[in-house]
Amino acid sequence: MRPDVWSAELEELLVRIGHRFRRVDLRRRMRAYVHGLLGPVGRENSWQLAEHAGHRTPAGLQHLLSRACWDPDEIRDDLQEYAAEKLGDPAGVLIIDDTGFIRKGTVSAGVQRQYSGTAGRTENCQIGVFAAYASVKGRALVDRERCLPKSWTSDPDRCAQAKIPDERAFAAKGDLAKAIIMRALASPLPIARVTADSADGRQEWRLRRMLEKAGVGYALAVPKSQHAHAVGRIDFAIARAPEDAWERHSCGAGAKGPRVYDWAAARLPAIDDFDGDGPTHDRWVLAPRSLARPDEIACYLAYAPTGTPIAELVRIAGARWAIEEAFQTAKNECGLDQYEVRRYPGWHRHITLAMLAHAALTVLRARALDTGKQKRILPAHNPEPRRDTPPHPPAHPTPLRPRRTDPARVDLAPTTPAPGPHLPLQTTRPQPLSTVAVLDRVSLMGWSVDRMCLSD
Repeated sequence: MRPDVWSAELEELLVRIGHRFRRVDLRRRMRAYVHGLLGPVGRENSWQLAEHAGHRTPAGLQHLLSRACWDPDEIRDDLQEYAAEKLGDPAGVLIIDDTGFIRKGTVSAGVQRQYSGTAGRTENCQIGVFAAYASVKGRALVDRERCLPKSWTSDPDRCAQAKIPDERAFAAKGDLAKAIIMRALASPLPIARVTADSADGRQEWRLRRMLEKAGVGYALAVPKSQHAHAVGRIDFAIARAPEDAWERHSCGAGAKGPRVYDWAAARLPAIDDFDGDGPTHDRWVLAPRSLARPDEIACYLAYAPTGTPIAELVRIAGARWAIEEAFQTAKNECGLDQYEVRRYPGWHRHITLAMLAHAALTVLRARALDTGKQKRILPAHNPEPRRDTPPHPPAHPTPLRPRRTDPARVDLAPTTPAPGPHLPLQTTRPQPLSTVAVLDRVSLMGWSVDRMCLSD
């Protein structure tokens, strides 16, 4: 993509959020911070970002994250509006997942030894719950919430030192996910489905019921011990499924090609208290099974309009992996996890600006892919005519030029060659030549003749 197009798209986004910063110096620092997150900086901390921006010290950027007067939630709302405009699609999917940020020490807000899915083990880390919006145009992070363990919320002095608001009480990941989903449904984002993993109580029926009341379909991963209506434990029901109930589907493209699994699906009976006499949606149990390791089976509960094919349910469940790709891109390219702030407001401000930079990258990539498709679809400027169709005559045919004749050239009358004298045959054996004779085929005036080329 041309640099001017890249700069114009980023400038449009920065102008969109500029009015949230009431002072000129804050707007300039915000621009320098976002440009640094997207620039060739080794590690996106305040020192290196300040050096990239040409500042003598990082005090200005540190003030932007800590004490400056601006609300990151307003930037989040602008980000969701920007994503709806640039990436919105009627079949868009909202994806909920958490990620860990490994930290050192005990002062950073919300840090403690806890399990991190990013590290795959228990680490001293912070946990954040995120929402990503995925469509055919791309995927971008659109919301975030910080998880605060009970060891923090039960200690008011510790919370005061980390600048945690007084109204911020303990909330499980499922409650944070519910709040994020409610904000997303109230935003301009066109959301048709919601998907999430099964961690930390997110399989509770209150979340599913909230989505059902809103008329939004879902495909939520649940533990194998989850109970379903009229089925009981899901893993027991899946174990009784016959072999011909498994169908092979691809749930999307992965890093190594299509992610293909064997899927089993069962439609659940309607719930009279919730669905009434004429239900418009169906509830499903989905189970993907690994091809290489058939013993590895996951479980999903799905809710979709009546008549939704199994392949669409598989697509929704498979869209959950898009947020993992968004996490990886945001951390590697936009410094999502490369912050040096310890207080609660600084974390939200850095994460929000990093999400903003990631959304800009996603939109630029979508534009580049769309431009490439148009170039492949549109014909060339002067396409070569097909051999099976006669070429179209020009609208104004140009008269042929008369053949140019040379007045000095005179055509001679044809003559008959006279027979030459007979020469006697050579009786002695000729000496071998030191050259190699090569027979070549050349074309002279449209005729093919033989030519003897001699090479030493």
